[in-house]
Amino acid sequence: MDNKKEYYKLAYVYTGRQEDALDAMADMIVILYENIYKLKDEQAFDSWSKTILVNCCKSLLRKRKKLIFLEKLEEKGYQENLASKESKIDLDNYLQKLNPGQQEAIKLKYFLDMDNATISQVLKVPIGTVKSRISLGLKKLKEYMGGEY
Repeated sequence: MDNKKEYYKLAYVYTGRQEDALDAMADMIVILYENIYKLKDEQAFDSWSKTILVNCCKSLLRKRKKLIFLEKLEEKGYQENLASKESKIDLDNYLQKLNPGQQEAIKLKYFLDMDNATISQVLKVPIGTVKSRISLGLKKLKEYMGGEY
């Protein structure tokens, strides 16, 4: 995989933590290794592997929701750059108000610079659905932010 950074960025956008992103990538590699014989078209490897990575991230997030991390509690005790942290928290809060499909499409489009066709392949939905999710999601974000974007 010569696109290691691209895979890492995808995993990081989903998980939000370096450790989880690396864990998801490791899980993806195991799944790819075990199932590579099922891939019929080598040209589909990129979208196939990214779909597997997205599924690994989602699985990891489901598991993580069941745990309470002491790290999160410790992080709150440290003094950090409040202005940038607050704006990131605001954006995260606004994104959390969107439905999961809209969140996913917007993160892939604007955080990872994926085009609509690639997002369509990764999420296994029609390209029209991707466009709709992005458009409606951006419209809602604009409303939530009071027209600030």
